[in-house]
Amino acid sequence: MFQTFEDKANPALGIERAAKLREELKRRGLDGFLIPRADEHQGEYVPPHAERLLWLTGFNGSAGMAIVLKDRAAIFVDGRYTLQVRGQVDMDTFEPKHLMDEPPARWIEENLPKGAKLAYDPWLHTIDAAARYKKAAEKAGGELVAVDTNPLDAVWADQPEPPVAKVVPHPLDVAGEAASDKIKRIATALMSEDADAVVLTMPDSIAWLFNIRGADVPHTPLPLSFALLHEDGHADLFIDERKLDGEARAHLSGIATLYGRDDLGAALDALGRAKKTVLVDPATCAAWIDARLKAAGAEVKRGNDPCELPKACKNEAEVNGTRAAHLRDGRALTKFLAWLGREAPKGGVDEIAAAKKLEAFRAETNELRDLSFDTISGAGANGAIVHYRVTEATNRPLKPGELFLVDSGAQYRDGTTDVTRTVAIGTAGAEERDRFTRVLKGHIGIATARFPEGTSGAQLDAFARMALWKSGLDYDHGTGHGVGSYLSVHEGPQRISKMGHQPLKAGMIVSNEPGYYKPGGYGIRIENLCVVTPPAPIEGGERMMMGFETLTLAPIDLALVEKSLLTAEEVDWLNAYHARVREVLSPGLDAETKAWLETATRAI
Repeated sequence: MFQTFEDKANPALGIERAAKLREELKRRGLDGFLIPRADEHQGEYVPPHAERLLWLTGFNGSAGMAIVLKDRAAIFVDGRYTLQVRGQVDMDTFEPKHLMDEPPARWIEENLPKGAKLAYDPWLHTIDAAARYKKAAEKAGGELVAVDTNPLDAVWADQPEPPVAKVVPHPLDVAGEAASDKIKRIATALMSEDADAVVLTMPDSIAWLFNIRGADVPHTPLPLSFALLHEDGHADLFIDERKLDGEARAHLSGIATLYGRDDLGAALDALGRAKKTVLVDPATCAAWIDARLKAAGAEVKRGNDPCELPKACKNEAEVNGTRAAHLRDGRALTKFLAWLGREAPKGGVDEIAAAKKLEAFRAETNELRDLSFDTISGAGANGAIVHYRVTEATNRPLKPGELFLVDSGAQYRDGTTDVTRTVAIGTAGAEERDRFTRVLKGHIGIATARFPEGTSGAQLDAFARMALWKSGLDYDHGTGHGVGSYLSVHEGPQRISKMGHQPLKAGMIVSNEPGYYKPGGYGIRIENLCVVTPPAPIEGGERMMMGFETLTLAPIDLALVEKSLLTAEEVDWLNAYHARVREVLSPGLDAETKAWLETATRAI
């Protein structure tokens, strides 16, 4: 299996480990330390040896940070994890804070003693983040100090070794563009930035640019590495060469010069000695790289990672690949939902059993490379924990009269999927049906949106919330995130959220996932992936409009739909969506599942 359900959280360990870290800080003459949930590449998923926040605190969410001072400590998490953090972390050792409402920089200003030396590992913080914390420390009358070696690593006795997973070429039939052509395209863009070179630090950008994939982090096929791209089109790849076999070397030999991972510093020094202008992305590049370039004499220019936007705009082969992946995935998910409909009302199905069964159905496709994240399998009150991860300790049975939320996804060679369905186990109550239908209205609002070029996700976000807002309800996460092509399930720069200011462009894949969560009661989320369509005319209209093509194919639970709350247009959309699901998924399904699908997708 690609996921486990061990309960690794032990809040008591945080007491002992924080004490050891404080002893090490004292030995080094330091008064505090910043512990982000990050590695040198600032990605969402990190390898085991970089799970420093988890080791120290017990918190296993995908975003967060801790600050340890001599006499106090805090842990910062966003709205997805405010419930989870209290169950995983010792609250007497680490005071929980909301990452947005009470950001770390403000906490530093208010709690760092005057004259204190607050340490940070410059490999684990972006240029922007380091600048914020430096300013906050100075406002408090203290100092932010970069360390050469990480003090937490010094007390983590059984820290795993860095990964050396094999690099695999990503074939042209699914990539849709040769790596050599991508390199020329990005180098041309680099010249327009008046830069001599760019440092690429995001592994998904490197994987996309060089048409390679790997397995260095959980659930995302990334080869951890760094790259330099020069304005003349020459590329350098810095990677642990143990990851490269003959096939990978042959693929890379014509498009990049290969160096060891530890050769990056010398290459940055050479750029500095030559007085080159080097582009770095301050939102993703480690502060260490910025400091090394400046110390060597380079002119550092700040700008966006030049691969990020081209990577987000999928080409025809990538869009066709993700359509094929969703067709395959939709059949697996439909088999699961049919099984769930038969077995859950009988009792005996719990969250772990459901997650295992869903993964098994995906494995039956013989195309599954990995899950795209640990399955969120939440029954009853656990469904209200937005990024809940079931463990043997939290495992809960699926009970009649409750809701079950399952958010899952898969990595296939031709695409990445992410889909959430909320299912009534038995008969749902009136409140649950009302909330579900309001979430569905928001989902349809995004799915049917038409908008002119230049429209951002922030402008569309309210479409998903309006029906909830009218009843005084809301949810505390974004409505949609970008998704990669056999890459990260969370990809930028596109998103549908209050902070989503990147204009949506044709070929971008985004999720459409409004929700509602009642702490202690239940959670509801309906998620499909969509691809942004090119501008097209509307009959009788005056301007070309973009829109969304829904990619995900899976039934939406009609037992939770309160038809009286839907408009005629919304009913038409739901019926048309279900008719399409039934038509395209039925071929290849067994007779029992096909019969279930007929009922599940009936017109209302």
